[in-house]
Amino acid sequence: MLGEWEFPDISLYLVAILGLLVLWQYYQIQIMTGRILAIDIFDRSGIRMYIYVTPDDDQICEVCSASNGRVFSPSQVAKKGFSPHGGKCKKPTPCLGVLVGLYGGWLEARGVLEQLRANLRKGGIQLSAEELRALVNGEWERCISAETDRLGIHMIEAICYEKINQAVSVAGYRYVVGEAREVRHLLLLVPAYLRLVPILVRAGESAEALELIERFEKRFPATRRGPHFPSDEQRDVMKARKTHLINSQPLKIPA
Repeated sequence: MLGEWEFPDISLYLVAILGLLVLWQYYQIQIMTGRILAIDIFDRSGIRMYIYVTPDDDQICEVCSASNGRVFSPSQVAKKGFSPHGGKCKKPTPCLGVLVGLYGGWLEARGVLEQLRANLRKGGIQLSAEELRALVNGEWERCISAETDRLGIHMIEAICYEKINQAVSVAGYRYVVGEAREVRHLLLLVPAYLRLVPILVRAGESAEALELIERFEKRFPATRRGPHFPSDEQRDVMKARKTHLINSQPLKIPA
């Protein structure tokens, strides 16, 4: 017979699982409120390298553009005051760029990891645009890190192919917007929305672009703020695009 304060073995397991769930929820709340950096979670999620990627267009300043393709280790990114840039952004509103974390289990990614480890004392390495495309074109879907890296790969691919293959770029951004739910992916959401809308407009998909802006507004209410939420300037950009799209809609004449 069990003593007054004894629990069956199964109860101990359930209590332990409940404790882990509560702890994980606590960390998510801390990240959402900005009390701890998302990198604290990234370092425990199997990420072995970070790649900084910027779009290839005239809106990106020379400092941020020069940082495209830089590769960092988790320990570098976790350092206080870390910046992927070699200098200060030249724009009053910071240029759009993303730091994508990857496990990198496929052949091309393992090669990048080896280079990174060999050059850590020199500050890391930098991939060219061609090398970035070769990385995402590798057989990543057949390796053990496919699910871990899927969303990050689509984000890198979307940015790298904006000028080369618009269909690939649109598909990548759509995937990020539709599938980003984990804490470590939230910082990719706003850039994906901001890049996808003008591409859709240029492609003549104004209705989808307007719908996307409305989804953006629902996902990031104006009354809320957080590390992964858009800045006031980014919200203003989306408002201006929405106004332009609404005003450019053809008038509906009653029958």
